[in-house]
Amino acid sequence: MRLLLDEMYPRRLAEQLRADGRDVVAVVEIPDMVGRPDAEVVLWAREQSRIVVTENVADYATLGPAERVGLLLVNARRWPRTPVGLPRLGAALAAWLAADDDQGGVRWL
Repeated sequence: MRLLLDEMYPRRLAEQLRADGRDVVAVVEIPDMVGRPDAEVVLWAREQSRIVVTENVADYATLGPAERVGLLLVNARRWPRTPVGLPRLGAALAAWLAADDDQGGVRWL
């Protein structure tokens, strides 16, 4: 599975996952995608066969069912974007990828 980390996630999280052999890219690494609407992020991810990882549940929930295919939703309280939380999130994403449970649709981490 291939992931696209939404814009709220730092480049270093994607870099750490890639260092472990995972195919992960962050929106902030793609200049043309920074600041794009969520629907465009999902479309780009689908075209690149990537699953969007986001904690922006409210915005992605407004997308139509076809637009939400390939989402991994992250609970910000459980996986905070803090110096302590990001390594935990990286480990959780690596474990999730290792499970290789590509069933499509919307899932929660």
